[in-house]
Amino acid sequence: MADPYVTLGVARGATEAEIKKAYRTLAKELHPDRNTDNPKAAERFSQVTQAYDLLTDKDKRARFDRGEIDGDGNPSAPFGYGQRGPGGGFAGRGPGGGSFDFGGEKVDVNDLFSDLFGSGGRSAGGGFGFGRRPQPKGANIAYRLAIPFADAATLKTQRITLADGKTIDLKLPPGLEDGTQMRLSGKGQVGPGGTGDGIVTLAIEPHRFFTRTGDDIRLDLPVSLAEAVLGASVRVPTVDGPVMLTIPKGSSSGKTLRLKGKGFTRKDGKRGDQFVTLMVDLPVDDDALVEFVQGWPGKNGGNPRGNLGV
Repeated sequence: MADPYVTLGVARGATEAEIKKAYRTLAKELHPDRNTDNPKAAERFSQVTQAYDLLTDKDKRARFDRGEIDGDGNPSAPFGYGQRGPGGGFAGRGPGGGSFDFGGEKVDVNDLFSDLFGSGGRSAGGGFGFGRRPQPKGANIAYRLAIPFADAATLKTQRITLADGKTIDLKLPPGLEDGTQMRLSGKGQVGPGGTGDGIVTLAIEPHRFFTRTGDDIRLDLPVSLAEAVLGASVRVPTVDGPVMLTIPKGSSSGKTLRLKGKGFTRKDGKRGDQFVTLMVDLPVDDDALVEFVQGWPGKNGGNPRGNLGV
């Protein structure tokens, strides 16, 4: 794969925000759903996504910058083959095809392997009997799939469009986290040694009123003054749909109630919980309420901030 910085069109010292901005622009332009008649766009989309995944992984990016891995995340040039180090290094094959220069000293590679493996390591024709080198598989294709918050919690099956334009239904795994990767065997590029795989990175979308804490879900629920004072049974949203929740009489803002089994699916298949925090919503400019509180005998009783030491 090409240099991921070049693929995304960013400088080597680009910030994470600059990398994300470049990726979003290219992904929107090249997404297979918008280029059904252009297979090259789908291939380019895969390259852009793979470059983005490498550069947003701090460890992989550092290793790439040091030259330890290539743009596919594979080790680069093992043992410095074909390069010369500061002291002469490993210069490669000599004029006769059998000697190498190690730090200025030429070594006959046939003698070297003979010492290591014995004369049986050479074939009758003078070569080495290690068998034919395995043919490489095709490259993996990287995908990024956005999962709605509720679908991620309940593991709802998702549909994904592959680089070849085909769609498949993807079953989400228990214990799903933002950034979880799934491998689609044989859904990569075709190569002489077989077909590569598809690597899908799952991104959980934020929700407009739910938040996640571990395997649990949290929700701030507005309630009226009457519901808080007198108690009530109210409808509450969950990732599985609305349910009825009983609000105890005399509830204050900040009181938290639990809905068991309404959170994210854990690795063992069980569900976390949903915690509902009550937020008393007072009416604005309600003259009757103001008049009531002004005439309420207990309006000056007690100090609700006493536990805070004030």
